[in-house]
Amino acid sequence: MADNEERKTKKTKNRPSCLGYPVSIFFIVVNEFCERFSYYGMKAVLVLYFKYFIGWDNDLSTTIYHTFVALCYLTPILGAIIADSWLGKFKTIVYLSIVYTIGQVIMAISAIHDITDTDKDGTPDNMTFHTAMSMLGLILIALGTGGIKPCVAAFGGDQFEEHQEKQRSTFFSIFYLSINAGSLLSTLITPILRAQECGIYSKQSCFPLAFGVPAALMVVALIVFIAGHGMYIMESPKGNILLQVMNCIGFAVSNRFNHRGKQYPKREHWMDWAEEKYDKLLIAQVKMVLKVLFLYIPLPMFWALFDQQGSRWTLQATTMDGNFGAFIIQPDQMQIVNPILIVIMVPIMDSVVYPLIKKCGLNFTPLRRMTVGMVLAALAFVAAALLQIQIDQTVPDFPSNSQTQVKFLNLEETSVPVIVEGQEPFVVPGFDSSNDYMTLDKMVVMVSAGGRNATAFFVRGKRQTVLMNANGILRMLNDITEKPNQGMNAIRFVNGLRSPLNFSIKSDHLGSITYLQASDYLIVTHGKANFSIVNQEGQTCHYILQLGFGSSYTVLIPSNFTFGESCTENIKAIEDIEPNGIHMAWQIIQYFLITCGEVVFSVTGLDFSYSQAPSNMKSVLQAGWLLTVAVGNIIVLIVAEAGSLPDQWAEYVLFACLLVAVSIIFAVMAYFYTYIDPAEIEAKFMELKPEDEKKKGLEMMTKDNLAYVNNEINSMDVKQTKI
Repeated sequence: MADNEERKTKKTKNRPSCLGYPVSIFFIVVNEFCERFSYYGMKAVLVLYFKYFIGWDNDLSTTIYHTFVALCYLTPILGAIIADSWLGKFKTIVYLSIVYTIGQVIMAISAIHDITDTDKDGTPDNMTFHTAMSMLGLILIALGTGGIKPCVAAFGGDQFEEHQEKQRSTFFSIFYLSINAGSLLSTLITPILRAQECGIYSKQSCFPLAFGVPAALMVVALIVFIAGHGMYIMESPKGNILLQVMNCIGFAVSNRFNHRGKQYPKREHWMDWAEEKYDKLLIAQVKMVLKVLFLYIPLPMFWALFDQQGSRWTLQATTMDGNFGAFIIQPDQMQIVNPILIVIMVPIMDSVVYPLIKKCGLNFTPLRRMTVGMVLAALAFVAAALLQIQIDQTVPDFPSNSQTQVKFLNLEETSVPVIVEGQEPFVVPGFDSSNDYMTLDKMVVMVSAGGRNATAFFVRGKRQTVLMNANGILRMLNDITEKPNQGMNAIRFVNGLRSPLNFSIKSDHLGSITYLQASDYLIVTHGKANFSIVNQEGQTCHYILQLGFGSSYTVLIPSNFTFGESCTENIKAIEDIEPNGIHMAWQIIQYFLITCGEVVFSVTGLDFSYSQAPSNMKSVLQAGWLLTVAVGNIIVLIVAEAGSLPDQWAEYVLFACLLVAVSIIFAVMAYFYTYIDPAEIEAKFMELKPEDEKKKGLEMMTKDNLAYVNNEINSMDVKQTKI
């Protein structure tokens, strides 16, 4: 042992340093920044990838998203056991980072639609391949990011000597700053990359780029970390305290079960049944841990709401208007509001709110703060429900499977009277359409247009546009029956001119459209859409249509259309589906409420856990805390998959009510909780030990866990909750 200490001292003296800091920590900080960029960047666009690329509905997309997040918070336990009991921190980080990198690369490959698009129509022909690849990639990412989570910060703490407490403190501040910087930048950048168009045969949302950049950052993270290999202090595995705790609890349970007869005297606490095998100090420490873990039982419900920012709230944003004037916000970029508000709210809470509450004479204990945090998160979902109700009012009522919806488009310059069987007569103006779709329950209907009677055959569950003039019905067009995805716009052209026309925008060409024919729908992004209309003689007319989010238009080229400087005057754009009318800025209210809840719940919860845990079992409670996040995501996927609520706002209200009920239970549990001083309890048991065992026990509670303890202390100082 003395030889090991001597070798470690020599290595420490020979290590390069900069401004009193070991150079090795800079490799660790850069590694953490790149890794967090990789994780949060991929996660920001994940639910949209499921919905718009894989083609799953909202519920299944939400289910798989939260299954992935839950797995990311279950695997840290595995990573901690591997590092502490087998490979050590360095090898664990390297090996699992390789797994992580492979997973990110597989995700990027899975999003390339051209791989299986053999007919070059823009749609993958083998979606099973893409789905299987993405699931494999996500499993590897979850193993990687979760496995290295408990190792990196502690490994950074290992790089400092015992007299470098100030430098260690500064390191952890920079370390957590790198976490938030990586999260903030990736949440901003990857949605922009996703919004680009890419592809070999056809242009699609660029998910390969949105996943590829995080994959590249993970490669950089791995290379940077390995590059510092020769400068690291690497501790050998010393056994996992988590396994010791689990074994101690297991023995106590089995021993109590084996001695359940009346002839065996009762013991003060059920953990006392472990005294036959385990030290009383360890048993006392386990009791303290179990006391806190019992309070953790209601906590997953908070995370069930909190983590829906990346799933349900992102899907909600796709139905809203993201035009902020000077810039456009993508639906998945709204998640950036949370880290921005954290930076603002933490100092406000610490410097203004908490001192003000203290001056008012209120005893705002940590557990009471956590209860308030739960209530604030519930209020955030009430706000989300109210917003969803407003959004639903702007969404058209599409036909049911037993109905059809019809509107009439007049290709004549003069008005045409129309009579539909069972409906009030109306008049369609020249080169215009009827006001809105009319809903019919009958599929075979007598229609009179311009005085000419005809039998119209409509299709159940469809929207149709009837083309007509003074001579009666000419033909019927099938319209889209849902809002365009991702806030895009669906545009088609109807040629009322007696000569063929070609329509195009950028590189998309619709080909030649003859008289009374309609083009396919073009999916166009928001903003100014510049269409080119070309005749057989090569004459061109440029038509600009200002588009919002989620609209659909039928653009009529009338019979009096002529090429020239004023060619666009007679073109008529008819709105079939109105653009999203609710602005995305309204989501800031719910983001503000849930961020306030996060600040008083998550930061306070970590602080409380640290203060109530034995000095050598911080990692056990950290594992328990991460487990509550995993269980919370499991709750979401159960509700999303099994829920039969017809409206999204009702699901938001359900989650809010569940969290309010849980917060009441937690408040009752908190009322009966007695705060303890772990150091004082440990000291009592240490006094009973012989001197040599006492020293050995103190070493275990300090030196071996020094990196982790400082990790926890400084994470409380920085008050950042990204993990």
